[in-house]
Amino acid sequence: MPLYIGLMSGTSMDSIDGVLIKSESFEIQATHTTLFPQSLKNQLSELVKNHKISLKDLGTLDIKLGYLFAETATEILKKANTSPTKIQGIGSHGQTIYHYPNQTSYPFTLQLADPNIIAEITGVTTVADFRRRDMAAGGQGAPLTSAFHATLLQKKIFNQDIAVLNIGGIANISLLPANQDLPIWGFDTGPGNTLMDQWIAEHQDQVMDQNGIWAASGRMNDELLHMLLDDPYFSLKPPKSTGREYFNLFWLQDILNKVNKKISPEDVQATLCTLTAKSIQLAVTSSHFQPNELVVCGGGAYNKTLMENLQRVLPHCKITTTTDYGIPPKWVESCAFAWLAKQTLEGLPGNIPTVTGAKRSVILGAIYPAKKLPSSFA
Repeated sequence: MPLYIGLMSGTSMDSIDGVLIKSESFEIQATHTTLFPQSLKNQLSELVKNHKISLKDLGTLDIKLGYLFAETATEILKKANTSPTKIQGIGSHGQTIYHYPNQTSYPFTLQLADPNIIAEITGVTTVADFRRRDMAAGGQGAPLTSAFHATLLQKKIFNQDIAVLNIGGIANISLLPANQDLPIWGFDTGPGNTLMDQWIAEHQDQVMDQNGIWAASGRMNDELLHMLLDDPYFSLKPPKSTGREYFNLFWLQDILNKVNKKISPEDVQATLCTLTAKSIQLAVTSSHFQPNELVVCGGGAYNKTLMENLQRVLPHCKITTTTDYGIPPKWVESCAFAWLAKQTLEGLPGNIPTVTGAKRSVILGAIYPAKKLPSSFA
């Protein structure tokens, strides 16, 4: 059975998650996480905040990330005791530093982590730059994981409508109807963990709110929540996607400055946790799609307070995680990009036009051969 590696770094900008999977069964053979050095995290964070960088620094950052992504893939091969010659391909999402699909003229998205470096160091054909072909076809370039969510789950859950919710830095949802003749829908619902992560880093010097403990110590502020939910993004009709360049501490502070009274940091965190849950609820209810089950993946699945908030705002929906279907939540997105690499190397489309808004289904990504193209490439 063909083996693929998937490499993913999300809007948290703190690490690379990599998996080795069997492409037909999605059985995970090995995993590895490479943490970003603090200096690199600082550089990425500053870039997202200020949107300014020299061409020299941009090029250097691309190469640095390429080496870290290659290191992740190499460590996976070591853990699996597997030769690179047995790997059909690597799917590398790269690190998004700017996603701007709604610009009227010349919309774009930009990911770094030079795939030439990955292919050269690992000796494995690498597929990267997945998002821009969808955008060239008129799409948002995101979310791209809905096709994988459908492949993974739609055949495992019969006779009921389900939704797959990925809560990374940004949350995105895939709406999978039981009737497979009906279209699949999906979009970014808004902030997932990113605002909570940025806020706790600012006030507690922690990278995340483990289990939502800090959020649970505060009280949700109604006035702040209403003002946050008033942002036009939440009422925007899909297709839509967003990122940390929109939902960040500047966005939050601008709204906090308009609140009538000072709110304690822990109360802000509690409100941000509720914002994520409420924006997901709005996404579900406004879609007029009533899933029997909401299957959660991504880092947010490990946030106890957030999961409790989700169940509270969606009381009639069974809430589970992808662990129930064979893949721990942490690794789902990496598996998705392994699967997308497979689609590309087999000459098959990877996007869903009803999700991204593209005019048609297209083969995603660019191929960087190791020594020769895999025999499966069409």
